[in-house]
Amino acid sequence: METINLENEIVQLRPVQLADIDAITVAANDPRIWPHLSVTLLDRTSVENYVKKAIAEREQGISYMFAVIDKKTGELVGCTSFLDIALTHKRLEIGSTWYTPSVWRTAINTNCKFLLLQYCFEELQLHRVQIKTGHENTRSQQAIERIGAQKEGVLRNHMIKKEGTIRHTVMYSIILGDWPQVKQRFIDQLL
Repeated sequence: METINLENEIVQLRPVQLADIDAITVAANDPRIWPHLSVTLLDRTSVENYVKKAIAEREQGISYMFAVIDKKTGELVGCTSFLDIALTHKRLEIGSTWYTPSVWRTAINTNCKFLLLQYCFEELQLHRVQIKTGHENTRSQQAIERIGAQKEGVLRNHMIKKEGTIRHTVMYSIILGDWPQVKQRFIDQLL
């Protein structure tokens, strides 16, 4: 994938880079962020490994991590990614999203998802974007449903979480035919 930069008046999404390590270390330093994610980024070494892995996977075409910048403050407030990229099949996943708690329940996530989905359907001409979350992460499930994604089902015993417990994965998708209605829903929410 070429370099992707997406932005509107609320948020900027740009490729994560080594220069972001300090800002990610600050933004990620809250244990409330990490219970439902596969990583925990509460120290600089973990963040360094996270960023280096993201850059390597971007270069290999495996995933594409974005730094999320709050346009109001200019601060990095989280990260989100394209995962499971299969352009031959015209699909990918949006995931591994986290935000610093100060922007929870703000317009940041809605605007990020809108920009990402608009790029997927209108620029990449994808047929499918999937989003998945853990069965215990009801806050994430509600947010995914609010944007208009369709729940497809639950993959039982899908993953072993970092603390060793089993996670069932709740699968959602938005397909190309859904996009006009989903886009209007976003526009109605964003205005």
